[in-house]
Amino acid sequence: MGIFDKLKGNKAARQKAHQGSDAAEKQINERTGGKYEKQVDTGQQQAEERLGMDRDRPDQQ
Repeated sequence: MGIFDKLKGNKAARQKAHQGSDAAEKQINERTGGKYEKQVDTGQQQAEERLGMDRDRPDQQ
């Protein structure tokens, strides 16, 4: 069982991964002054999709 299987099967691990992903996005946006916010958000969503961490994000398109 690999790390990605743990994310898919374990709700607590998935939540922790989401929190880490959100924290990374926030830190990058702070360091760049929000200049690349749209690109960072797109990258975060794509990374989460590939890791099987899809989630509904109605506030972000």
